[in-house]
Amino acid sequence: MRFPLSKLSLGRVGLAAIIGLLPLAALAEEAPTLNSGDTAWMITATALVLLMTIPGLSLFYAGLVRAKNVLSVLMQCFAITGLMSLLWAIYGYSLAFTDGGSLQAVIGGLDKLFLAGMTVDSVEGTIPESVYMTFQMTFAIITPALIVGAFAERMKFSAMLIFMALWLTLVYVPIWHWVWGGGWISNAGSLLGLVTEGSGDALDFAGGTVVHINAGVAALMAALMLGKRKGYPATAMPPHNLGLTVIGASLLWVGWFGFNAGSELAADGTAGMAMTVTQLATATAALTWMFLEWINHGKPSVLGIATGAVAGLVAITPASGTAGPMGAIAIGFAGSFFAWIASTKVKRMLGYDDSLDVWGVHGVAGIVGAILTGVFAAPALGGAGLGDGVDSIGVQVIIQTVSVIAVLVYGGLVSLIILLVVKGTVGLRVTEEQETEGLDLALLDERGYIL
Repeated sequence: MRFPLSKLSLGRVGLAAIIGLLPLAALAEEAPTLNSGDTAWMITATALVLLMTIPGLSLFYAGLVRAKNVLSVLMQCFAITGLMSLLWAIYGYSLAFTDGGSLQAVIGGLDKLFLAGMTVDSVEGTIPESVYMTFQMTFAIITPALIVGAFAERMKFSAMLIFMALWLTLVYVPIWHWVWGGGWISNAGSLLGLVTEGSGDALDFAGGTVVHINAGVAALMAALMLGKRKGYPATAMPPHNLGLTVIGASLLWVGWFGFNAGSELAADGTAGMAMTVTQLATATAALTWMFLEWINHGKPSVLGIATGAVAGLVAITPASGTAGPMGAIAIGFAGSFFAWIASTKVKRMLGYDDSLDVWGVHGVAGIVGAILTGVFAAPALGGAGLGDGVDSIGVQVIIQTVSVIAVLVYGGLVSLIILLVVKGTVGLRVTEEQETEGLDLALLDERGYIL
């Protein structure tokens, strides 16, 4: 015999059904949700960062070299863009981004080799994983491309390609993982016993250590290994086309909003403030370098104001997500001031030939910015807050300094080893005859200008 359900039993069934569905509801709430506004902004930011390398950095460097080498640096930047894109997709993204298990403090895992598992439906935070991966790819492109300026006009093209592939693999990817992928630098304060709760992370919002100090110290090693350009410093080697350099610097300035504001990975207030502090720091740095030259040489220069702007962009990068407007002005001034000293006074005194001042601008301004990030992140100075569990500026500065030293030591040492390996196999430097002729004709059989 069938018995109809009473109202009480119906209520019990309904209650049981609701309780049973609660875990599913909780899972639904925790599932990543795509945000169209964030996605639109990040697609734009990704394009802006790619703009920084081609054409921004390419033109900036092309104008600074002699006319017989203009195509060589354009070619190097273009080839790096292609090579780094493929290497990042094949294994770089996986080793940088994924969980490395027992090796997590040092390197990521292999789960995303060849972009395995990434589909049109994959979401990272509030944006498609494909957008996030490509955004980070543009960072992997510009970082090695920065190094080109140190060995401009004298490195073999084949040697450059081999060096860059090894450098991305052995230097850039591990340091990316240390800082942004859950590696040891992201827990430096805790590991050093400087915080009792939290990770005590080193603050690097958009790449002061990962990009600029990293590229800067590799550039210094390359300049020292290759030696001076033929005739340097007795022979004058002025930029052949400062118009190209200013156009390149301007594109870098515009593209840097994608670099810094895009690193928030969302279209929100932090991204907006990152845009503001980037503009203020860069403007301050450009004027600082201009006035330093004016005071020291009696006249301002186009090269000086453009270089100062780049120094300001570099210095504010690690602090762009935490510094306030007045902190940005201070960072822009300090970054430009110390970069100017390194690129003019120190370089001349020590006699090394960092052709386009990669170490002086990116390395030195990056160090200044990374350390001052620990100061101007403090709410008392208008910042957004110190690292997780950090309770004082002093502790944060110590953590920042440790991260800087780690990148300098590891990046410098491994870069030197790679250069030695390349030198011992295919050789690093073009012949004296090729250098005299110019790399455009000697290596590419092309001319940048038809006379």
